[in-house]
Amino acid sequence: MPITLPSTLPAFDVLRNEGVMVMSPERAASQEIRPIRIGLLNLMPKKIQTENQFARLIGATPLQIDFQLIRMTEHLTKNTAAEHMETFYRPFAEIEASGEKFDGLIITGAPIEHLPFEEVTYWDELRRVMDWTQSHVFSTFGVCWGGMAMIYHFHGVQKHMLDHKAFGCFPQQNMAPTSPYLRGFSDEFVIPVSRWTEMRQSEIAAAPGLRTLLGSAETGPCLVEDPAHRALYIFNHFEYDNETLKQEYDRDVASGTPINVPMNYYPGDDPSKKPLNRWRSHAHLLYGNWVNEIYQGTPFDLAEIGR
Repeated sequence: MPITLPSTLPAFDVLRNEGVMVMSPERAASQEIRPIRIGLLNLMPKKIQTENQFARLIGATPLQIDFQLIRMTEHLTKNTAAEHMETFYRPFAEIEASGEKFDGLIITGAPIEHLPFEEVTYWDELRRVMDWTQSHVFSTFGVCWGGMAMIYHFHGVQKHMLDHKAFGCFPQQNMAPTSPYLRGFSDEFVIPVSRWTEMRQSEIAAAPGLRTLLGSAETGPCLVEDPAHRALYIFNHFEYDNETLKQEYDRDVASGTPINVPMNYYPGDDPSKKPLNRWRSHAHLLYGNWVNEIYQGTPFDLAEIGR
């Protein structure tokens, strides 16, 4: 939450330049408060687990969040009970037809990264979703495959297959310490990575308007800001629970799928030991900062979004 200071006080500019949320008394007096409306377009097969992960992060701020669950219209999940989907999810076509707007939208990853985007069964509808965000969503957060899909749709930046799965907890560097999205971030930290594809920094740098905020020498760009489309793209998984990588590893071992022990995850890289969560604090920082940036900039009247 912001601190209110006179705009003429020297500390106002000092703190603002350091990335601290500051607000003048005039701005504070003019604010009107309402719940922040955030949608989750859930493309993951384990819907309930993904709901829990993102709700935990989004719900950790002092702000009231109206959290809406959204699904693709025609695509039916095989891993979550139909009753759950019918009770808690709304198809995108219904939301699109209603004309309603959102302060924020999260587009999750999906286990289809081996496919070209155009071969995904719901690609045409997802393109419609991404275009819809430009007039109906104040800020959009694309996660893993969802982020790759957005950066491809808006900028033509391609994903590339890796020779082996990037799997584990990899150190990341803070490349934009004064970004409001990185308030409170350390210079270096770890984040869970689990993907067979990558985005390349050289190609992101060549796309006008994109700014890489977090990145790794081992796993490439992590978090990219796209101000023109009011979007963030993250290619790794701050939302993961303590044992999500373990569950993926155990699943592949049980099925006989070749997989390396997730790097820097188990103490001593020993799968018999309990994994340690070394990313939780930065996960809450990032999503809390995103929600607060929405709070600072979104119009009180949702109808004004996109005008």
